[in-house]
Amino acid sequence: MAGEPTDLVLSERREGYRVLTLNRPDRLNAFTGAMHEALRAALDDAVADETCRALLLTGAGRGFCAGQDLSERRGGEGRAVDLSQTLDQYYNPLIRRLRDLPMPVVCAVNGVAAGAGANLALACDIVLAARSATFLQAFARLGLVPDAGGTWVLPRLVGRARARGLALLAEPLAAETAEAWGMIWRVHDDAVLMDEAHRLAARLATQPTAGLRLIRDALDASETNDLDRQLDLERDLQGRAGRTPDYREGVAAFLEKRPPRFTGGAS
Repeated sequence: MAGEPTDLVLSERREGYRVLTLNRPDRLNAFTGAMHEALRAALDDAVADETCRALLLTGAGRGFCAGQDLSERRGGEGRAVDLSQTLDQYYNPLIRRLRDLPMPVVCAVNGVAAGAGANLALACDIVLAARSATFLQAFARLGLVPDAGGTWVLPRLVGRARARGLALLAEPLAAETAEAWGMIWRVHDDAVLMDEAHRLAARLATQPTAGLRLIRDALDASETNDLDRQLDLERDLQGRAGRTPDYREGVAAFLEKRPPRFTGGAS
């Protein structure tokens, strides 16, 4: 069931997956503490649901997420604000949670993704974007450092030179350029973005969920492992994957020349 229109994060159950929608369209879905809490609760609820095997994250209205709502971060006259507390309390746990979910996450960027909103999108497993969407590392405009994992993910996605340009110049990047640079998976025309995102989430929800999680673990570890460590990790993860019911089902379906019926269970 969809959440009420006043909810800060709408949660909608679909067959095999959930749609989580950031819902402050009048503020381009900029984050407040309350919206962080709502998203945390929605993620908890999805993980507790054994029938949920994928997530689709998007934003209501004309934007995905404009990052932090700065009206919550004003200091009094002559008083500084400790932004590190915001990261410790909200953004860092959110990014860690997304990277550690037991299911794949599709992000549909339906408009501007700025600041922490851009890096929230890039923390997801597969990012789709509307052709009109833009990505903006807005932090330098405020004298700040990219956060929500931005300084980690950008060099790995687009390389050192492009990451520095995006961070230091704080210029918007068109979705088609983001796709060409390998920052996101695919661009779609605005009118079909959500249809394509739903199609992808529904597909992932029928796949071997435990195996997909192990693939993600291996790819994440490869960022810092040398080849020997990565080969050892592949060995260990493959051993775990081979003990899952989905592996047995995949082999049986291949030999019997039929579509597999994966259940998503771990070993």
